[in-house]
Amino acid sequence: MDYASAFVAENRAFAALLSNADRSKPVPSCPGWSLEQLMRHVGRGDRWAAQIVRDRLSEPLDPRSVEGGKPPPNPDDAGSWLSGGAQRLLDAVEQTGVETPVWTFLGTRPANWWIRRRLHETAVHRADAALALGSDFALDADVAADAITEWLERVAVQAGRDGAALPLESGQTIHFHATDADLSEPGEWTVGVEDAKITWSHEHGKGTVALRGGATDLLLAMLRRVPLADTGIELFGDDAVWQKWLDHTPL
Repeated sequence: MDYASAFVAENRAFAALLSNADRSKPVPSCPGWSLEQLMRHVGRGDRWAAQIVRDRLSEPLDPRSVEGGKPPPNPDDAGSWLSGGAQRLLDAVEQTGVETPVWTFLGTRPANWWIRRRLHETAVHRADAALALGSDFALDADVAADAITEWLERVAVQAGRDGAALPLESGQTIHFHATDADLSEPGEWTVGVEDAKITWSHEHGKGTVALRGGATDLLLAMLRRVPLADTGIELFGDDAVWQKWLDHTPL
């Protein structure tokens, strides 16, 4: 997948969705946030990642110190501000080198890790904005499938940190199956527990609970943006296992 091109496209779609919106409108899927705060979060986040890459940081950057991290006072300039942040990240990765090791919240990763991360961050927050506005949301199925993979990669690192309960018990598994036709990304994921850690693979499996549906629906359900009842997802097996998974995984 061309992450850079997909990232630019998502950034543009997010900006277009907000272009004529009332930015004081609350975002139900991000409790306590307005569309204005959602926009600031996305735009500042791109600049934050760009600065980490540009400066080759080996430790986290205080978001308050991000250069140009505040949206412009004129709402008409918001689109340019959003696209400018995305371009800063792409330029920083090119100038620093795609494989240059930099800080991430999962540990040291190559600089281009941030492009993929910001692509999926923007896509999910575009869904948040669409839900708040009552607008349709469509996401390329390959992007949605890769977003699921990227999210499971993060869960495998972060789940159970600092003594937190794991989202699955030993012996339990969850199987996700994307039904989209002609996916170029793998469309199956089996998640389990091994050595008190979350593990996953693209292997086919029944699972203690299994969810089958479109990749976008699966992504939004996994991230608690929409309930299963509002999707076309079919659930098979123990729904209590699914609920525990939701209760103990990050948004």
